[in-house]
Amino acid sequence: MRQPDFHRMRRLPPYVFAEVNEMKATARAAGRDVIDLGMGNPDGATPAHIVDKLTETVRNGKTHRYSTSRGIPGLRRALAGYYDRRFGVPLDPETEICVTLGSKEGLANLAQAITAPGDTILVPNPSYPIHAFGFIIAGASIRHIPIGPGVDLLREIAHATQHSVPPPTAIVLNFPSNPTAQAVDRKFFEEIVAFAKQHEIWVLSDIAYAEIYFEKPPPSILEVEGAFDVAIEFSSLSKTYSMPGWRIGFAAGNRHLVRALTRIKSYLDYGAFTPVQVAATAALNGPQDCVEEIRERYRQRRDVLVEGLNAAGWPLPSPTATMFAWAPLPPAFSDVGSLEFAKLLLEEANVAVSPGIGFGEHGDGFVRLALVENRHRLRQAVRNIRAFLQRHGNRTPLATTPGTEVET
Repeated sequence: MRQPDFHRMRRLPPYVFAEVNEMKATARAAGRDVIDLGMGNPDGATPAHIVDKLTETVRNGKTHRYSTSRGIPGLRRALAGYYDRRFGVPLDPETEICVTLGSKEGLANLAQAITAPGDTILVPNPSYPIHAFGFIIAGASIRHIPIGPGVDLLREIAHATQHSVPPPTAIVLNFPSNPTAQAVDRKFFEEIVAFAKQHEIWVLSDIAYAEIYFEKPPPSILEVEGAFDVAIEFSSLSKTYSMPGWRIGFAAGNRHLVRALTRIKSYLDYGAFTPVQVAATAALNGPQDCVEEIRERYRQRRDVLVEGLNAAGWPLPSPTATMFAWAPLPPAFSDVGSLEFAKLLLEEANVAVSPGIGFGEHGDGFVRLALVENRHRLRQAVRNIRAFLQRHGNRTPLATTPGTEVET
């Protein structure tokens, strides 16, 4: 039988991170001590009171039955309470909230719910892969919008809207951003809401990193007057409470979008395991000092990594939010591309990072470093990278003249 050529698979490019992941596995199999700053996978344990609630609830056999795909009522009420405390935004738990299996699942399922083949969706580039590929899988056409230092994002959105055929159905936003760590203020969301209403565009906002901040608390788009007419917001407990494997997230906002998501989920799942949802309720309703502790942990790690790499000769800005640093390639490696640089760093410095090209073509001049190792390990990573840069100190980037050789 010939190799199947499935339509949806043809729309998905090769997984860019696969080469680095394979090299990482090979290095570890050979006994090398790889410091993994690649995947944004929180390393801290979930706070004890949340775990205790899970174990208490799971002992009750009545909680082992099917749950409900839109989330148990207590969790939806807890999520509404969070929005009221944090953003001053009232939510109706019955019509404006849906619990999801992490924000990634929610985004992908909403894409299936609201997308017709050929719809145009605006997605910043670079971006977290599901922001684009959730809609690609659903049959949409993606219009990539460059994002990064010096880019007027609102102007780029306006330009893309003007020149898209058919006109865009939706735009995906992610602030604080994975991978770029960029944050925006409330004024930005005010302008986005006004623009979306004028052009009849849905806004899908991902705020999974809203509680991992080091300066001002990031806003919610739902704070803006009129946002409920056009916007839905996705978030997750994964980073806030160090609960990545628990797979609990939520969507909140426009009731038409929430209804569409709820309906399509009703065909696909029975929701998260009830004890997990009860424990998530305890996380949101319980003591919040653990959130500040997690935030401070990332702040300290950020300072160790950023200050260390700057001192080592790799200039990179200090992120104001998220658990990532978005680092431009060192000047001596500006010609090799992010994937080759990531492979070099792993091979010669035993440090794994995510190549920026994996987040979109506009990310190719960068790598993403995740703050998922403790400070001792981060200091070791800095030492390894400093030695790596010193070994390549006489390296000259590839010249623009054809045939020029690269010195190493």
